Amino acid sequence: MRIAAAQTRPAWGDSARTTTIVTDWIQRAATTGVDLLAFGETFLSGYPFWVSPTDGGRFDDPDQAAAYAYYLDAAVELDGPEVDAVAECVADTGVFTYLGITERGGGSGRGTVWCTLLAISPRDGVVSAHRKLRPTFEERLVWGAGDGNGLRVHDTGHGIRVGGLNCWENWMPQARHALYAAGEDLHVSVWPGGEHNTHDIPRFLAKEGRVVSLAASAVLELDDIPDDFPLLDRLDPDDVSFDGGSAIAGPDGRWLAEPLVGREGFVVADIDPATIRAARHTFDATGHYSRPDVFSVTVDRRRQAAATFLDDPRR
Repeated sequence: MRIAAAQTRPAWGDSARTTTIVTDWIQRAATTGVDLLAFGETFLSGYPFWVSPTDGGRFDDPDQAAAYAYYLDAAVELDGPEVDAVAECVADTGVFTYLGITERGGGSGRGTVWCTLLAISPRDGVVSAHRKLRPTFEERLVWGAGDGNGLRVHDTGHGIRVGGLNCWENWMPQARHALYAAGEDLHVSVWPGGEHNTHDIPRFLAKEGRVVSLAASAVLELDDIPDDFPLLDRLDPDDVSFDGGSAIAGPDGRWLAEPLVGREGFVVADIDPATIRAARHTFDATGHYSRPDVFSVTVDRRRQAAATFLDDPRR
């Protein structure tokens, strides 16, 4: 099975243009025999980079409110045309795709943005939409808290089951445990872009879970931000500096593809299910090395909602 990260730059804040970028890279991956492709965190339609450098915690600040409204308008809905277009491309090419999106609620939560990781199957379309369990630090001023609905693994059709998490929730032991326990063989971690994040964590994940660990990041610079973004004049080049760091580690923690830093490109590796099985001879975190008689773990995978409507069926 050939897996890859698409390390590229989005058309930040422009969901239509970024959708075209995504489908182009999926098509390019298909021509080189890639079976599974991953993009960075909230690649469609962009990471909220402005919060820390522009005093994003100031209450009732009109500029911050304008920036949030801009970001909300650029977000996409799960049943929107952008996701439909990507799912159609995935079906046409046969490339199983993990895509980070800024999700806007379609019913309840229409004023909220979630950091969501889509798993899109060539056969079944969107098979999970994992909302980040806990946005990291200043991200909580922009993104809503997620739930366990997307803590799922999926059959790739190549004898390998895949799951994924967003950025720092890859540090959450219970979240990793949930995916290992669901039978994960390939772990996808998505990041906004930064080799400092992907230098160690993907390798640790690989060794802990005895999985292949695919880290996907983006690249972004201040020049990529649209001129009409409300806080553009308060930003310096160092405030928007994402240098990638996409990489792939084997189940022994060694690099199959070292971090790609500072430029766009595919990060690719061919993986064999037999190497994953062999690595579990000595350690299987949720198998022969687990102690369910001592530790009890329950994962609630129900989608959380603001209200449950009970209608009279006779009306």
